Amino acid sequence: MKTLTTTQELADFCETAAQYPYVTVDTEFLRERTYYSKLCLVQLAYPSDDPDSAVLVDPLADGISLDPLYQLFQNDTVVKVFHAARQDLEIFWVEAGIFPTPMFDTQVAAMVCGFGEQVGYETLVRKICKEGVDKTSRFTDWSRRPLTDAQKTYALADVTHLRKIYEHLATQLDKSRRSHWVAEELRILTNPATYDIRPEDAWRRVKTRTNSAKFLAVVRELAHFREAHAQQNNVPRSRVFKDDALIEMASTKPKSMGDLGRSRLLLREARKGVIADGILAAVKRGMDCPPDQMPKPDNSRENLKVNPALADLLRVLLKSKTESAGVAAKLIASSAELDQIAAGERDVPAMTGWRFEVFGEDALKLCEGKIALAAKGSAVEVVSL
Repeated sequence: MKTLTTTQELADFCETAAQYPYVTVDTEFLRERTYYSKLCLVQLAYPSDDPDSAVLVDPLADGISLDPLYQLFQNDTVVKVFHAARQDLEIFWVEAGIFPTPMFDTQVAAMVCGFGEQVGYETLVRKICKEGVDKTSRFTDWSRRPLTDAQKTYALADVTHLRKIYEHLATQLDKSRRSHWVAEELRILTNPATYDIRPEDAWRRVKTRTNSAKFLAVVRELAHFREAHAQQNNVPRSRVFKDDALIEMASTKPKSMGDLGRSRLLLREARKGVIADGILAAVKRGMDCPPDQMPKPDNSRENLKVNPALADLLRVLLKSKTESAGVAAKLIASSAELDQIAAGERDVPAMTGWRFEVFGEDALKLCEGKIALAAKGSAVEVVSL
């Protein structure tokens, strides 16, 4: 098991890898104690029987630069293959401001090829490679050095089996002419907006039971402060204060350090210093917010006039279509999106791109009364009217 610890070693490997049609990539990282993931290891492999075709890259080694890897990522002649790439891509976007291109995500491809919803790497190894994966090192501290042989073996397996998985799925996609389906999904993964967490929008992720504009104004300011503080200090947002404490403060609206000291849910560290000052200032901003600038709750779901019977028919149609197409239903439409369609909305993902080909077109016809569903044995058939 070869571990690259210098820039030159990495450059030599990337120069060789650039001669092949693809390279498989994975990362190991820590995020429990930081806001941004700390990159601890990169695994790479190109298609070859050479023992040195699969390596580990130690980004924590003294003096090493990942620039050769980033140059390989931007090489348009080499496909970069990941499994469940979102967290990996976020790391590289934050670290270097780039996305690997072109890229391929075997989890997305597996969903398109009928392996189920969000299928795990171990499942694909078992079904395609007919082998098992030792996951005993999954929860180890990847920032500690030296790495054990068990850790290295575990990490390397994440890119060696990926070669066969990629070739198998790519072949299936070519045969079924569904490569463009995967390409549509990957455009979301390589969109900077997917990873751009704006502090001013952080309040939308906080679950509340109250839709009072004044209450939400305080929630917005508290969530904004927490997100900005977490980003600036690279600490998890829960280390600043948790959602339950945020809701408590939005309800009690503390005005002084003494008020913060009476909180049941606020962490001790948040009752003094910079965080305490930030909380009090955020609450005041929320309370002083002019009515025309207060956040407006999203009541669109509550206002939907859903036809329950039609929504049920759409669920049957989706199940029938995905079973016959061999694609995961979750990849096409969620239950909430089916309700939106049943309520007359058309601006949903299921009505665009390849999803429209598989499901959306017939869903529209069903809503318009142009088709019906009929049972034939254990199958459901579409009947034109």
